[in-house]
Order: sequence, then C-alpha cells, then structure tokens
Amino acid sequence: MSDEIKPGEAAKPAEVAPAKPVPKPVVKKPVVKKPTIMETVPWEGPLVDALKGRFGEKISLFGTYREQDFIEADISAAYEIVEFLKNEEAFDYLVDLTAVHWPKKEKPFEVVWILYSFAKNTRVRIKSSVADGEKAPSVVALHNTANWAEREVYDMYGVEFENHPDLKRILMPDEWEGFPLRKEYGLIQQDEAWVRENVKIESGQ
Repeated sequence: MSDEIKPGEAAKPAEVAPAKPVPKPVVKKPVVKKPTIMETVPWEGPLVDALKGRFGEKISLFGTYREQDFIEADISAAYEIVEFLKNEEAFDYLVDLTAVHWPKKEKPFEVVWILYSFAKNTRVRIKSSVADGEKAPSVVALHNTANWAEREVYDMYGVEFENHPDLKRILMPDEWEGFPLRKEYGLIQQDEAWVRENVKIESGQ
C-alpha cells in the first residue's frame, strides 16, 4: 500500500512510540562496617608454662595474633613479669613501650611492653589495663630505654609511672593542658591559651 496522501484525505497522525518506563533511582544501602575482631589463638609452649607456674592468675590470657605472642596481665604483676622475662628467659631488649585508650572500658588505658630475645629470635607483648588515675610501674630500672617511652605515654595519655626518675612531658610544652592521644581530645581541640600566648594566633587550626 502506498503512504501517499490522496486529494481530499486528511493526513494520518504519526505513530508515537510508547513511552519507556522511567527507571527508579537506585538507593544504595549504607554500608555498616562490622567492628574489627582480633582473631587470636591460644598461645602454648614452654614459656607459657613457665609464666603460669610463676604468676598464676595474675596473667589472664595467653594469646597469639598473626604469630605474635602476647599476654594480658594484672598491672600489679607487670614489673615482675618484665623482670622475669629479662633475667630468666633472655628477653633483654625492650623494643617499645606504649599505650592504647579504650574510653568505654572500666579501666580505659592499656599499657603495652614489647620485649625481644636475641637468643631466641622472638618477641612477646605484655598488656596491662590501668584505671584513670592509677599508676603503672616504671621499668626504667630494668631497661634504660623505658625512660623516654614512659615519658611519652605520660605526655600523650596522662598515665603516670611509679618510681620513674624524672616523669615529665617530653613532646608537649611543660605547661600544656590535656593529653592529645586520649580519644576525647578532638582534632580541633588545642590549648588555646598556650597557642595565643606563644604562637600569637587565636587558634591552632
């Protein structure tokens, strides 16, 4: 058939394609991150047996995380454990001494000693929880390198070390207020009076 329009005939309306449905906007569900769980396995061996025999219930956990051995011990036994490991188990090098702040825990600060044995080519971590205002034992008498590390923990977290020979700030000015690595110490929080007086500006940001 011809589509030509004959005289006297009206033009046929053009065919209109049916409208395509408008796709609904894709609403992405918020990604809820699961809390990181430290997957540990029990730590066993001769050193564990020796520590259990010496300190008993003062050590509440023997664990291994990614081939790194650690114990959780009562703060009252921390000095004796470090001393035992140095003098009787050849862990004679203090690799590091640091802390972690867990504000929701009953004892919110965790002091961590990392010891290494050259003779055994292995290391062990000692973790002890400390309440706000409670003192941790200084191990400077056992490891001289603990001196500045304990001062840094005090400076950043406010954890004091009993029997430290000269416990004072090491990174922040002596007159600084607050402890910058505590979780409640926000990124924009500064000792404004110190900044104003010494840097001559209104804010440290």
